Amino acid sequence: MSEGDEKPTVLVVEDERALIELYVRWLEDDYEVLTAEGGEAALEQFDDSVDVVLLDRLMPGMSGDEVLAELREQTTECKVAMVTAVEPDFDVITMGFDDYLTKPVEREELLETVQRLLSRSDFADLEQELYSLSAKQAALRSSKPDEELAESEEYADLENRLSELRSEIDATLPEMESDEFVAMVRDIEGESDEGGGEDR
Repeated sequence: MSEGDEKPTVLVVEDERALIELYVRWLEDDYEVLTAEGGEAALEQFDDSVDVVLLDRLMPGMSGDEVLAELREQTTECKVAMVTAVEPDFDVITMGFDDYLTKPVEREELLETVQRLLSRSDFADLEQELYSLSAKQAALRSSKPDEELAESEEYADLENRLSELRSEIDATLPEMESDEFVAMVRDIEGESDEGGGEDR
């Protein structure tokens, strides 16, 4: 984001024009909004001024997963939220997104997600990794039954890494101003507990 009073920039990548227009209406009061109706157009639009990307997964031509991989080769600074009708599977654990929203998405949920991602830019690397992995855990808990989670080695590795991160962050908390961060992670974990194992 540029210095001064300029609004943060959000790039909306979505192949359904009606959804693009809806998201723009929700976002335009608080953000500079760029739009792209496909993966190739998204990469053409993307530059260092983009703070947050809202990225659909299923698009004709270049998929959202491919766009994400390209974006991550360019930068790890920009925050990316997948906004998609695809229910998350265990492959999301290794993907480079920061948050995962399953359509249909409500206005408040979208705005809160963008604000959270922008706030995350101030956090240290360990905190950012904890946030990202917590979001993936929440997404999987909301879409997978408990039995399937219990049988997954990938999910067990994810939980182990989360435990390690929490221990590392707890050890450094006295030196960090992380009340807001802790509250945000608790919010994510609370959402995942509410949705865990339920059929949707």
